[in-house]
Amino acid sequence: MIFRTASFHDLDAATLYALLKLRVDVFVVEQDCPYPDLDGRDTEPGTRHLWYEVDRKPVAYLRLLTDDTPDGMVYRIGRVVTAPEARGDGLAGQLLTVALAVVGDAPAVLDAQAHLQRFYAKYGFAPSGPEFLEDGIPHVPMRRG
Repeated sequence: MIFRTASFHDLDAATLYALLKLRVDVFVVEQDCPYPDLDGRDTEPGTRHLWYEVDRKPVAYLRLLTDDTPDGMVYRIGRVVTAPEARGDGLAGQLLTVALAVVGDAPAVLDAQAHLQRFYAKYGFAPSGPEFLEDGIPHVPMRRG
């Protein structure tokens, strides 16, 4: 198991393809939720891609963005995903720990699938608004810091 992190411009085509395939395999195919995964944010200069891979195949991934808000800059964690064969190994939590080390004391936000609120609460996130449907899946906005 190897940990990797990169900006968009540091990703080679094969790695980018594999990361996007993992996201589509879980979010679009497994969760039966066709949505625009390619939202333009992967390429932003401040975006960091974090993942674990086995034999050059990504098995867990998250994306760390920066958002400018009226209250200042906040980090946004998203696209947290684990391949079915790697679930239960704690990889999503390990990636979240690394991302939060980058964030430090700065505020961080995410939109959690509603059934994962307790998971994110273990990392200091609390609901920051009402539940909403995103592409048919209940989500809860959460904030840390």
